[in-house]
Amino acid sequence: MPGHRSHAAAALRRSRHTKTAALLALAFLVSSADLAASPSVYPTGVTRYDTKLAYNSYVIFSGQDKKTHLIDMNGNEVHRWDAEGFPPVLLDPALTGGKRCHVLLQLSSVSGTSNEGNGLRNQSIGELDWNGKVVWQWGAGGDTAGKAMDAYSPAENQGGGAPGGSAKQHHDWRRLPNGNTLILANLVQPVKGFAAQQLLDDVIYEVTPQGKIVWSWTASEHINEFDFSPASLELVLKGQSPRGKAAPFDFLHINNMSVLGPNRWFNQGDQRFHPDNILIDSREANFIVILDKKTGKVVWTLGPDYPAQVRGPRVLPRAVDQITGQHDAHLIEPGLPGAGNILVFDNQGEAGYPRVNVGVQPRSRVLEIDPIKKEIVWEYTGADSNAPEWSFYSSFISSARRLPNGNTLIDEGMNGRIFQVTAKGELVWEYVSPYFAANPVAGAGRQVQGNWLYRAQPVPYNWVPEGTARSEKAVIPPDLSKYRVSSQ
Repeated sequence: MPGHRSHAAAALRRSRHTKTAALLALAFLVSSADLAASPSVYPTGVTRYDTKLAYNSYVIFSGQDKKTHLIDMNGNEVHRWDAEGFPPVLLDPALTGGKRCHVLLQLSSVSGTSNEGNGLRNQSIGELDWNGKVVWQWGAGGDTAGKAMDAYSPAENQGGGAPGGSAKQHHDWRRLPNGNTLILANLVQPVKGFAAQQLLDDVIYEVTPQGKIVWSWTASEHINEFDFSPASLELVLKGQSPRGKAAPFDFLHINNMSVLGPNRWFNQGDQRFHPDNILIDSREANFIVILDKKTGKVVWTLGPDYPAQVRGPRVLPRAVDQITGQHDAHLIEPGLPGAGNILVFDNQGEAGYPRVNVGVQPRSRVLEIDPIKKEIVWEYTGADSNAPEWSFYSSFISSARRLPNGNTLIDEGMNGRIFQVTAKGELVWEYVSPYFAANPVAGAGRQVQGNWLYRAQPVPYNWVPEGTARSEKAVIPPDLSKYRVSSQ
C-alpha cells in the first residue's frame, strides 16, 4: 500500500492530470524521499473528451460507495447495481444463453466492509441481471437463483459448495464457455517449509452452476515452478506477515486470473497457449505465468527476475525490463490491435524477493509484451502524454484494456482516475470517480476518505438494453494557467 510519499506524489500527479491549475501552485519538494504537498480540491467526473480520437463505449467499475456504476462518455451514470465487485465482471451474452446485461458481483461480506486487498471478508458472489436479480450465487447462502438483491440474506447459509461456506473470492473470476465459473480465492493454511505459521494461499476453483467444485489449483503446491532463484526462494520461505507472526503471510498476492482464449500462438502450434490455459500474475513476487489447465503445471513464465529498467530514451521493441507489483495481465483478444500480446499495468509499486526499490521518482507504465520473444512492443508512461513520468502512478490495484480503434483504456486505480490514450499516448478521455468513502486501505488501518477503484472495463453499446441513454458531447479542458477556483 502507498505510504505518505507515494500518496502525496500521486495526489500531485492527479491534480496535474485533472487540470486544476490553482492546485499546481502547490510546490513539490524534490529530495531523496520525493516528498510532495497534497492537493485537497480537484474536479471529478469527465475532465476531457476528444470526440474525434476517443473510442466510444460505456465504462463499468465499482466505486468506494460499494456500488457498481455504468457510465457513458460524459460520465453520466446510466445504470447502477447496488453491489460491488472485486472486480465486477461483464458477462458476454454468448456465455449467458444470449441474455445481455448480466454481471458477476459480490453479494455479501463480513460486516459489510470492503475486502482490503484479499477475499477473506468476501462471503458470497453471484451473477445478477440488469434489474439486480440474483440468477446464480456461490458461497454463504448456498446456490440460489431468482432472488432480488433486497431479498437476499446471508443468514441463509447452506455452504453452497464453497469451502467453509464462504467464497473468499478475490481479484478475479471468469465465466467459462461450459457454463462453469473460474474463481480466484484465498485459503488460510499452514504449509510445510514456510517459516510463517499460516499462509494466505491463493487457490483457483472451477465451480459448476450447481456449486460443485470440479477442478482446483493451489499456488503453494507449485512454489518450485515460479522460477525463483535459490536466494529468492529462501526469502519467500522465511518471510513473515508484516501484520505479525501469527497473521497469514500473503506470500504471492495473485491479483489477476484470465483464461487465454483463442489466440494466434496456439494457432501456430504452441501448446503452452492452449485456449483453456490460465494466466495469473503475482503482485508480491513480480511474475506472470501461464498454467496448463489439464495438469496444473506452470508452462510459461515472465519474471520474477528482470534486467534493470532503461533510463532516458527507450527503443522499441526491447527485452522486458524490471516489472514490479503489476496488475491485470491478460492476452489481448482476437480482433483487437495487438491481439495475442500480453497487456499489463506495471504499477512499479515496491515488491519482490528481495524488494525492488522504485527509486526517487515513482511512476507506473502500461506494457504490451510479445510473449514469445518476451519483448516490450508498446508502452505508455506519463511522458507519452507530454508530462513527467511521475504524473502517472498507482502503486497498487489498476488495469488496462485495449480498445477496437487501438486506444487503451487505463484505470489509475489508486487515484480513482480512468482515462483513454491513443497508440501515441495522447490523452483523449479522462474521468475521475466522484464516489468517495471512508476506507482503511489508504490510511494504513485508519479510516480516511478515498475514491480509489480496482478495475475499469469498457462496455459495448450493444450490451445494454435498447434505448439506454448515452451522451457524447466533447469536453474541452481549461487553460491551466488561467483556471481558478472561484471565491465566495
